[in-house]
Amino acid sequence: MLSVLKKRDLSECHVLFDLMVDPEVFPFVRQKASSLEEFMFLTKQTIEAEDRGEIISRTILDEWQNPIGTNNLFDVQDQCGFLGTWLGKPYHGKGYNQPAKEDFFHELFFEKGIQTIFMRIRKTNLRSQRAAQKIQYISIANEARPDIYQQLNNTEEIYDLFQIERDTYHLYTLREAATEEIIREA
Repeated sequence: MLSVLKKRDLSECHVLFDLMVDPEVFPFVRQKASSLEEFMFLTKQTIEAEDRGEIISRTILDEWQNPIGTNNLFDVQDQCGFLGTWLGKPYHGKGYNQPAKEDFFHELFFEKGIQTIFMRIRKTNLRSQRAAQKIQYISIANEARPDIYQQLNNTEEIYDLFQIERDTYHLYTLREAATEEIIREA
């Protein structure tokens, strides 16, 4: 499955808005909009925030270059940020999420200088919990980062906190490349 990432732009808003408002997607989107106009305004703000270094946002494309969701790194500061990803319902379970995340992580760690990616996942969001647990280089950070965990759950325990460190991700990619090389030589 080939997915491609591109910088956000206003031309994709109509398609993305229609995908985002699906009741199975909307509750899990951080930047919610109740109208196309509001979504376009939020997208414009996102593009401007990226220019200021506050967010990194990419549109996920399918193999035909159609927009199908977004990858975002929110609250960027001190070489850290919070991951927010959503895919339109027709693309759930079709193999787009993992390659899109891999491409995004590569850009964040090796082109943008990010050191840590945090993921806050609602304890009730079983789809995202399962997806996170499939990532071999992720660790649960509820205890390792108690300050951030407490900040996320200041009134009640809603989120689990996960983290991906650049060095752990880099070791994983090196190991995967070495394994592929061994397989090719066999």
